[in-house]
Amino acid sequence: MSASAPARPVTPADIRAAKGGTPLVCLTAYTTPMARLVDRHCDLALVGDSVGVVLHGLPDTLGVTMEMMVLHGRAVARGLKRALMVIDMPFGSYEAGPAEAFRNAARLMAETGAAAVKLEGGAHMAETVGFLTARGIPVVGHVGLTPQAVHALGGYRVQGRGADADRVLADARAVAGAGAFAMVLEKVTEPLARRITAELAVPTIGIGASPACDGQVLVVDDMLGLFSDFRPKFVKRYAELESEADRAIAAYAADVRARAFPGAEHVFADTAGAGA
Repeated sequence: MSASAPARPVTPADIRAAKGGTPLVCLTAYTTPMARLVDRHCDLALVGDSVGVVLHGLPDTLGVTMEMMVLHGRAVARGLKRALMVIDMPFGSYEAGPAEAFRNAARLMAETGAAAVKLEGGAHMAETVGFLTARGIPVVGHVGLTPQAVHALGGYRVQGRGADADRVLADARAVAGAGAFAMVLEKVTEPLARRITAELAVPTIGIGASPACDGQVLVVDDMLGLFSDFRPKFVKRYAELESEADRAIAAYAADVRARAFPGAEHVFADTAGAGA
């Protein structure tokens, strides 16, 4: 799939069918203006629970609520024409059991227009994934580093090293087998991500995984360089917008204090016929 393809909205079936083809492109989006930019170039737009950290200043994703996801999901939907909108199920909205997961997933899709939900977890979430997909809710899986379980995992560690590879592989197999149409592999060792990608029938989308994955995803604010103090190894900076914004704001502040802004071209004359 590519940005030059017809503007028909991308579907979960399209994503699944892209296995082994041109790599899928995915970025997060949390606002309408960013969604419009992402939509021009990406196959998937992920309304990630990372919104809690990126836009709300939370220390992690655990404090993100359903209301926050609905708010940002609606905003993103207004900016999309083509990219498949996937929305994260926040912590506490699906872990208690399949029935609760269905209620919350159905709410997210109905209130935002998302075409699919993403949930974290491996073999222990397979029953829930199967329950959702059997009832018409497309699911993207997420294994390896699962940020909602960061405390149980002992921090943001690389997953799948040594004997741990068997666990991550089993998780990926279980979630794909339960019906997920795609799988995010986060912070998984490169050889393991390559093996999972080769074995699974569904596309893998890597973040800190392998170039062999069927697609890649990044937090858009990270790849745009909006946070100078956060530079994870797996993020490539395609811009340094924080420094650019800082320079622009400093120039504005200097102009205001020097009374150089607003200039004559920015104010309105009190002359009939001179324009609004």
